[in-house]
Amino acid sequence: MNRVLDHIDRHLDAPSDLATLADVANLSRYHFHRLFSAWMGETVGDYTRRVRLQRAAQMLARGSGESVLAVALATGFSSGEAFARAFKLQFGCTPSAWTAATPQRIAADLARLKSNPGQAHRNPDQDWTALLREYEGSPISLMEFAMQVTIETLPPAHVAYQRKIGPYGPQITQFWSSTVQPWMQSHGLMAADCYGVAHDDPAITPAGKCRYDACVAVPEGFQPGAHASLATLPGGRYAVAKFKGRPDTIAAAWMWLMREWLPSSGLQCDERPCFERFSASTAMDAVTGEFSCDICIPVRAL
Repeated sequence: MNRVLDHIDRHLDAPSDLATLADVANLSRYHFHRLFSAWMGETVGDYTRRVRLQRAAQMLARGSGESVLAVALATGFSSGEAFARAFKLQFGCTPSAWTAATPQRIAADLARLKSNPGQAHRNPDQDWTALLREYEGSPISLMEFAMQVTIETLPPAHVAYQRKIGPYGPQITQFWSSTVQPWMQSHGLMAADCYGVAHDDPAITPAGKCRYDACVAVPEGFQPGAHASLATLPGGRYAVAKFKGRPDTIAAAWMWLMREWLPSSGLQCDERPCFERFSASTAMDAVTGEFSCDICIPVRAL
């Protein structure tokens, strides 16, 4: 089933063929649709439509200048009219209205973030675009979370992953400790690099439908067994932010980077997955309770 979800994600611009998806799952075509619905709580068609619309909403919010028709075709809709109808049914507004309201949504999110105690405001005179162009490859201080950001070229990572579908937050920590780390230990992978991949924006996707992959770097030819799947995290240019703090503040760090820093950087997030990179053996400080990781955002020029 994880292979099916990955296949759908990679082919959002193409029709979802049940026979092909059943073959990807290595399941009987007769039983596949029923098993998928039982596992995901929605039909293949409903799942595909929802993920396409969520991807479209993210593309429109990036403000990259793509037309509504281009976004519609890139996410598997046959026409702008069909896309607009489905989008309004899902989000309660037209695609154009969604794009226009993006600054207000970001401002509202940031207002909630800034209302939390202990978080400083960014210097309004700071020109992040100029800094990125001048200091690419060197650290940039972000006062909000005492992070350092560099623009780096990362190699592809061959990983084994286990997937959790449900709310982000404390449940992710529990998933690593109760499910992933025992599997890592049994396979001699406790020293391997780890990656946490959150596939969905919780501001758009219902909490119960959010997908998270707990990934562990493995050598070529590694056989994960029945409890994990294999994937490759793509390499390329990433904005890498050094995070260290309480685990419950990392969501705020992500929000600030994606909704404040990134729009001011002269860069934009592309279609590759964002992830957190860390070492299982050193990420959590048992004394202070602080979590350390690299927040990695795939970027390209506007």
